[in-house]
Order: sequence, then structure tokens, then C-alpha cells
Amino acid sequence: MAIRAGVLTICAAFGLLCAAGSLPAAAQAPARGPATPFPTATDTRVGGDDSLTRFVMDFSRKIDLRAFTLANPYRVVIDLPQVTFNLPPRTGENGRGLVKAFRFGLVMQGGSRIVLDVAKPVRIEKAFVIESAAGHPARLVVDLVATDRDTFMRTLEAQRRPLPAATTGGIERDPPPGAPARGNDRRPIVVIDPGHGGIDNGTVAASGVMEKQIVLDFAMVLRDLLERSGKYRVVMTRTDDTFIPLVDRVRMARIRQAALFISIHADALKKGEGEAQGATVYTLSDTASDAEAARLAENENRADVIAGIDLSHEPGPVADILIELAQRETKGFSLHFAKALVADMRKVARMHKNPLKSAGFRVLKAPDVPSVLIELGYVSNQSDLKQITSSTWQTKTAVAIGRAVNTFFSTQMVGASASGAR
Repeated sequence: MAIRAGVLTICAAFGLLCAAGSLPAAAQAPARGPATPFPTATDTRVGGDDSLTRFVMDFSRKIDLRAFTLANPYRVVIDLPQVTFNLPPRTGENGRGLVKAFRFGLVMQGGSRIVLDVAKPVRIEKAFVIESAAGHPARLVVDLVATDRDTFMRTLEAQRRPLPAATTGGIERDPPPGAPARGNDRRPIVVIDPGHGGIDNGTVAASGVMEKQIVLDFAMVLRDLLERSGKYRVVMTRTDDTFIPLVDRVRMARIRQAALFISIHADALKKGEGEAQGATVYTLSDTASDAEAARLAENENRADVIAGIDLSHEPGPVADILIELAQRETKGFSLHFAKALVADMRKVARMHKNPLKSAGFRVLKAPDVPSVLIELGYVSNQSDLKQITSSTWQTKTAVAIGRAVNTFFSTQMVGASASGAR
């Protein structure tokens, strides 16, 4: 009864119709009003304390939702159909009560997600949508109640079931329609991976320019250049503002039996971390080449946590050993390509003082696909930011990368011919 009284108090504060909230979302009346491409989120607020907290988001029309919890760190994930988030900048950076902060965005075409970072274990008391009425917008409401870790973990185990496509990024186990078909086309497949996307903005410049857009723009330039050469079939892990989990970026390359995987990113330093500039090329290593490489790998590997993906099921020790054995030869090819990249990029782009590094990037862990991660520059450095957002710089740098790709495959073909001659 105490919890119900608390909910009623919060309802009054938010001007909500609690009776409507007692109905399951599926039992409420269908949405009315003119059809628009996607529902729009127009406002959001959080109320309550560290025992009971209510999260509310207003929408232009009623939507469906699925809410569940994740641990390590504690999060509440709310999956929605694709929506347009028309909310003020910096929305979600500060929370209240049990909600420390929250974020939102597109995780795939057709699916959006809200992730609430919570301060302690919670139980989802209610999750429902109120139909728009009497001039009020439709409202998504989630009530959270504090609980203990044991109860939280039991609930987590009970709710485990195959996650919807929004969690897997919509990646099929077989190449989707439109993907380069093998057939008699023996040209090597190059996968270009623009980092981040959707709910994961990556680094953000002081001007508000986001890494996810910078790297997508550059990846498109590189794709067009490689395709025009006629030598390669090119696959993009994303071509729009969609979140793709790291494991699915790797899986995409392996499903297509890619010959090369190039992940594109841009770094940033926080205030007080000093100054750095220039492009860097990374290969996979269990031991980072320096502290900066370790920091960057840790940040990038947390991308799945940002979108609420459950990373608790990592490969066991035996699987790690088998993967490591398979990776040994691939690591050699990756390093060979990385060296060619540095040599060619140095001719047209400013490079970091130590341009060739290694670290444990999860996105580079395909055991049978040579892979590199290119940091185009630092969005925290004004000179770098001006360069990497320049179409002239992007074209020149893409040409340099294209030359390195040509060198890589030419060397491989020569090596294969020599091996066959013996």
C-alpha cells in the first residue's frame, strides 16, 4: 500500500491519469490521429526519490514498449518502435532519485531504445503508455522501486529470453538481400565499419559535431572510391544513424568471408588529459602498446554497454585459447596492412607522433579476417576537427587508404603465387 500511495503522489506531481496506467499497454485503446512517419518524443521528466522513481516521456501518439533490466552496471532498457526524439540538447545527462542519467536513440531501422542508468538494483513496478486525451500528449511511464541485488538477479534470470532484433542490430546469419553475392565474382570483400551510431554518439566535439556522423561521412567517401576502382566488393556495417553491436560488426565480416575489415573512428581527450593530434592506426593485441591505446580500447569496447546490450556471456578460457590460435596468422596480415596504411596516410594526412599502435579492441577480434581500426584524428583538437570534416581532406585520405588496400592485396596475391610455385 505504501508503494501505491507513493505512485499516486508522483502521479499527481506529473499530472498523470493513474487509472489508465493500471492497464497493460496492449489492453489500451488504439492510437488515433493523423498518420505520421514516426511518433515524436517531445518532453521527458523524472520524479521521486531513492526508493520510488517515475520516468515519463511524452509522445505525439501512443507507442508499444518492452522494458527489462540489465546488470553490471545496473540499467533499465526500454525498447520502442522507431521514434523521432525531438528533445533539448543534453537531455538525460542528469537524473533524479533512482535514475542517475538516461540516453536514447535509434538502435536499428524500425527500433529505438531508452536506457536508464540506475543508482542501485531496481524492480520495474509498472511500464505502460497512456493514450493522448484532453489535450495531453501520449505518455510513456516507467515506475521503478528499489530492491536488493539478490532479488534483482533472480528477476534478471527469470526475464532472460531471446532478445528482439533491436538488440542484435538486425544482422542476419545469412547475407541480406542486396549484399554482394559470391557466385563467380572472386573480387575480395572489404568491410568498412563506421564506428558508433544510433544511441551511441561516440565522442562529441565542443561545437556539437558527433563522431558517429564524421566517421559515417568518411566511410561513404572511402566506399565510393573502392567501388569505383572495380577491384573490390565493399560492404558497410551501417549506412545510416543505426546502432550495431560490436559482435555483429565482426559477425557481418565473417558471414561474408571478408578479406579485410576497416573500422573508422575519431578520438577525443578530456580536459586535463593534455593535447594530442593526428591519425592513428590500431591492430589487435591483448597488451596495449601504451596507456592511451588502453584507454581508447576500453572506451570503444563499452559501446555495447551504452546501448544496454548484455555483455555477461563472454567466451570461456577454452574458447579464448582456440580464438587466439586462429588469430595468430590473421594478426600478421593485419599488422602488414597497418604498416602500409601508416606509410600511405603519412603522405597526405597529419599522423599521431606514434601512429601505429595496438590494443584489445573487440571489433578487431574476427579470428580469420585481417582487421584494423583507424582513428582519423582528435575531435578535441580544433585543427584535427577542421581537417577530418573537410571534404578535400577526406578525399585525399581515402585515396591514401585505397593505395594501402591495393598494396595489401597485391602482396597477398604475389605471396600466394610464390607458394603455389613451390
